[in-house]
Amino acid sequence: MNHLRAISIPTLDLTIRCGLDFVYETPEPTPVTFVIQPRDSAWQRIEAEEMHLGLDREVEQGEDAHGNIVHRMILPAGRTQVRHDALVAVPSVREDFGRIDDPVPVGELSPDLLRYTLPSRYCDSDRLMDFAFEKFGAVPHGLQRVQAICDWVHTHIEYRFGSGSPHTAASEIIAQGFGVCRDFAHCAVALSRCFNIPTRYVTGYVPDVAFQDPGTPMDFHAYMEVYVGHRWHTFDARFNVPRVGRIKIACGLDAVDGAFATVYGAANLASFLVWAYQVDPAEVKVGDPIDMSKRLDGTEVLRFPATVESESGK
Repeated sequence: MNHLRAISIPTLDLTIRCGLDFVYETPEPTPVTFVIQPRDSAWQRIEAEEMHLGLDREVEQGEDAHGNIVHRMILPAGRTQVRHDALVAVPSVREDFGRIDDPVPVGELSPDLLRYTLPSRYCDSDRLMDFAFEKFGAVPHGLQRVQAICDWVHTHIEYRFGSGSPHTAASEIIAQGFGVCRDFAHCAVALSRCFNIPTRYVTGYVPDVAFQDPGTPMDFHAYMEVYVGHRWHTFDARFNVPRVGRIKIACGLDAVDGAFATVYGAANLASFLVWAYQVDPAEVKVGDPIDMSKRLDGTEVLRFPATVESESGK
């Protein structure tokens, strides 16, 4: 059976430093949930991390319905600093490594997978059925069709920094023709679900490993995963090229599940800083000052720490 086919796991031979530093201001005690901590998988392993969620605050940790790590707490009145810093081991191969283009029939999908074929708040695939079949109905089913969808979204949706809105669904983004990375992801997710391909919205970090630094401030990024060939595959309609070193934080039906913070009350995000860049773990530790002079990425050349290059001959 196809789902028993052996899949080689790439060596986790690069190190990414990723993290965030937020400051919230609240007029009164305010409940909040954070989804900011990556978890270990075949494609990423946390080597070291530090997390600070305010001072002397009771924090409840658990998992949501999608397996994301959730921290729940009460923001006190005043200012609260939230910080997470991690060194994460990732493979030096592109994320399209080992792709299997073998669509799984709907009748073989488990209930946990079937939910990712249905419309959701921001991925309103039920409103896009006619459009999807007109544009992509003739494309072979599976990863070819997913790539055709990403190609179309990448080409026809204009990226406009700061244009994001919490009220806009995929069908509206396609109608208006512009958006931010979460909108690109919502459009690609919704169009893929039109063809009963289990597709989930994903948030995480995308460092510039073997990729030219665009010069824009670092931020979280939204993309998607599709379930084909009895495994999940990463696609990114915003950049539309397989990347190296992507770090997944959370997944779900859409941006509701991928929000880094859900605040149940009034809170002002007074400060927002995100980092994600390749480092030499022999020179950089969690908690060190953010020093971009020590980054190894940001160019089109894939670089390894000098110690790894000397030991492996890379």
